[in-house]
Amino acid sequence: MKSGSNNLIRNINNALKKNRNILAGILPDTEETAKISREKLLEKGFLFKYRTHTYTNKKGNVYGYCYDYGYLKLEQDWILVVRNKEISKTNQILSKRPLKQ
Repeated sequence: MKSGSNNLIRNINNALKKNRNILAGILPDTEETAKISREKLLEKGFLFKYRTHTYTNKKGNVYGYCYDYGYLKLEQDWILVVRNKEISKTNQILSKRPLKQ
């Protein structure tokens, strides 16, 4: 039973990482947002059922997130890709810290 749940967790983590990498590949470091069609996102292997969390803004728009990259479903099957600056900034700081030995 334990190995079955480990496989499930590993598969979900792999799907989340893949989704994050797809979103990161769409949004260049120099841009705040990018748009892509839902079809193109699916072609790249994005799985909408896997996300780490959601965020609802003041307008009531619900963003799905895969770690520090998010997406918002727009009209006519377009997807807006965004980056959570706070999480990205924290990750940058953490990656620059020397490892404790």
